[in-house]
Amino acid sequence: MARRKHEEEHENHERWLVSYADFITLLFAFFVVMYAISSVNEGKYRILSNSLGVAFGGVTSKAPVLKDPVESSRPVLPRPLPAQSQRANDAATKREKARMTNIARDILKAMAPLISQGKVRVTQTNRGVSVEINASVLFAPGEAKLNAQSEKALRAVAEVLNKVDNDIQVEGHTDNVPINNAMFPSNWELSAVRASSVVRLFLESGMNEKRLVAMGHGANQPVDSNDTAEGRLRNRRVQLMILSGLPDVVTEVPVTAED
Repeated sequence: MARRKHEEEHENHERWLVSYADFITLLFAFFVVMYAISSVNEGKYRILSNSLGVAFGGVTSKAPVLKDPVESSRPVLPRPLPAQSQRANDAATKREKARMTNIARDILKAMAPLISQGKVRVTQTNRGVSVEINASVLFAPGEAKLNAQSEKALRAVAEVLNKVDNDIQVEGHTDNVPINNAMFPSNWELSAVRASSVVRLFLESGMNEKRLVAMGHGANQPVDSNDTAEGRLRNRRVQLMILSGLPDVVTEVPVTAED
């Protein structure tokens, strides 16, 4: 019987699909890895590396874990105070405001005659107590020497301030009318020397010099219009600022003897 010849196997022409699929899979994995590297978080990568080391060999990296630059650039918000601390702060604020109010009342009593004439204004803010004194009460026009009446009033204020330890800013202000004489070439010098004259009187009254600051603003901080005589009169002033430890605010409340 004749032996049947084995039929020749046909060559598979679709084997390339296997290689192509492998190539596509590798290419996809390559781009996934490239994307992951482009947005890698080094801190999180270090944590992952340490975790894998522990899982597979018990070895951890001793390199420091770096913070995410995006996270590190975010502002650190203050944690809210516990209720007990907030109540303590509120109580301290209330006590400080009450103390400053008492100072304002004592100044009102010391300068009552000038306040009744509209020559002195006392206001209170969280920044402290402001005492605005019209320059006509303190000085002759164009001069920076305190007159006898003003010295008496300011020494009464010094007695009040010697009982507390608040810092004090003495600020000199003028109107916008230029001055140019042998003693004061500009309003800057006039306002600064007037503030210094008040500071010198406070020093003579026994006040600690470390508490005092003299400032001259010239005509740069008017409280009224310089277009009228009444406005210019008010702008020529010396302002005492008795500072408190509370944060500054922009509002102010007039202080009266009935408060």
